[in-house]
Amino acid sequence: MSDPIKQGQVKVGDTLPPREIAITTSLIVSGALATRDFQKVHHDKAVAQASGMPDVFMNILTTQGLTESYLRDWCGRDAVFRKLTIHLGAPNIPGTTMTMSGEVKSCADGLVEVEVVGQNSQWGMHVKALATIALPV
Repeated sequence: MSDPIKQGQVKVGDTLPPREIAITTSLIVSGALATRDFQKVHHDKAVAQASGMPDVFMNILTTQGLTESYLRDWCGRDAVFRKLTIHLGAPNIPGTTMTMSGEVKSCADGLVEVEVVGQNSQWGMHVKALATIALPV
């Protein structure tokens, strides 16, 4: 994590450094269990395949956690998340890589809006998020 970002240090159009995340069975299963999501499609390959998927797939709470972690590493621990809106797209399955990227969309009154996109290497857009973050002075 770099130095915390403060008000006045970012501008519209600034981009966040990309982050590649290897999507593994362990990540998917542990994320589902940690968020108390016991839907079998997130930890039982046979059930996931019976639903039409090639393998287990990531749940939304794990995606949200990865998105928040990506943003937190950029803005620092003193920033306060005011809002986070997440839209899911293609599923994340084991053996793929999700690349997170972000761009500052607005800056006003100490708040920044950052759009985050997570693209997976097989099917494209997994998550698109918009975060409103209060930066420290």
